[in-house]
Amino acid sequence: MGRKPTGSRSTPALAALSAAGIDFTARPYQHQDGVSSYGLEAAAALGVAPARVFKTLMTSVDGSLVAAVVPVSGTLDLKALAAALGGRKATMADPAVAQRKTGYVLGGISPIGQRRPSPVVLDATALDHPTVFVSGGQRGLDIELTPGDLITATKARTAPIAAP
Repeated sequence: MGRKPTGSRSTPALAALSAAGIDFTARPYQHQDGVSSYGLEAAAALGVAPARVFKTLMTSVDGSLVAAVVPVSGTLDLKALAAALGGRKATMADPAVAQRKTGYVLGGISPIGQRRPSPVVLDATALDHPTVFVSGGQRGLDIELTPGDLITATKARTAPIAAP
């Protein structure tokens, strides 16, 4: 791995990683229109186990926007997310709010390089893998990096927030 943004596909996420000196590999793939499970599409297109590909779900915990990053092979446990932050209630954020606050479109929301960064909670299973994949900031682009570098880039905390 190395710092490898892909020229014409540069995004705020790639720029943020490059500026921070974090090693990553941009992994573009051909996004198909009409696909609703962007993460599973990425896993299949990249030939990677779905447990290593993480989706970024924008949520609201006690009224504050939070990015929950969980494997595409599972779902988000909202109660576990709230507990991880010492909150009482977590809900999914309104999609329009998520897009406006992050600067990314649905299916391309990255936990890295958001317009207005939100606290990030990364599912603890990320630590089971030498590298993981997250959205690179647009549909059809993932970033491969170590879990430690993802934590550094996003100032994430880890917690068991995914349900199988």
